[in-house]
Amino acid sequence: MASFRKGLSEAGYVEGQNVAIEYRWGEGHNERLPDLAADLVRRRVAVIVTPVSTAATLAARAATATVPIVFVIGADPVKIGLVASLNRPGGNATGISDIGVELGAKRLALLHELLPGVARFAVLVNPDNPFITRPFVTELQAAASAMGGQIEVVNASTNSEIDMAFATLLKKKTDAFLISPEALFVTHRVQLITLAARHALPALYHRREFADAGGLMSYGSSLADQFRQTGVYAGRILKGENPAEMPVQLPTKFEFVINLQTAKSLGLEVPPTLLARADEVIE
Repeated sequence: MASFRKGLSEAGYVEGQNVAIEYRWGEGHNERLPDLAADLVRRRVAVIVTPVSTAATLAARAATATVPIVFVIGADPVKIGLVASLNRPGGNATGISDIGVELGAKRLALLHELLPGVARFAVLVNPDNPFITRPFVTELQAAASAMGGQIEVVNASTNSEIDMAFATLLKKKTDAFLISPEALFVTHRVQLITLAARHALPALYHRREFADAGGLMSYGSSLADQFRQTGVYAGRILKGENPAEMPVQLPTKFEFVINLQTAKSLGLEVPPTLLARADEVIE
């Protein structure tokens, strides 16, 4: 949340001085989100911020049509009916669309460049989040077909299901895998990285936090920058701006991180061309 507070400070607000922040967390249980959102509405908060969670954003939108909402989501906010358009949202919600789904083909291409002889890929998805899962799988299937490979779809939405998903990956002799740009998997990143290492499965993730924690590679927009922007937007709304007229932002900063320690542990040699394109290499 440091980046969010930084954005707030850029707009002239400092927690504990001229603004108070109420924190709510569903702890990975999306069924709790409607009650949490309703509670915030009852407390008459000035703005609701829903970072990196389509489910939380939709719960907040269902709870109120008047309290401003600032979101960060991987799903297309227009396609899911959250805003009328990116330039003019038209309602009480605006924020950042991190285009996580649209980067699926790019992520698969990077993984394929690392493993040019591999054709059996898998993608781990959360079946409880169709707004991201469906378009992301479609994107990957098209990309895999174009490169002569195939994508196996494996579902998981709980700790135990993630464990079982890796058993499925091994049974199907998967060579490498990706995960959907899903908040649930960010929460379970340590479990995912540990299982990938245990079973010697190369993987590419959508947030640098995975590579920082020992994941092989990551490619995606900067989460810290998005959090900062939500803080800026929240501050602007507190000053009186109308979210209906504040354009939904698209990310401008992308990070490609390679963890060479993990690559070596997997017996992989990263091509110099791939290393040259990385924003950061973890030795």
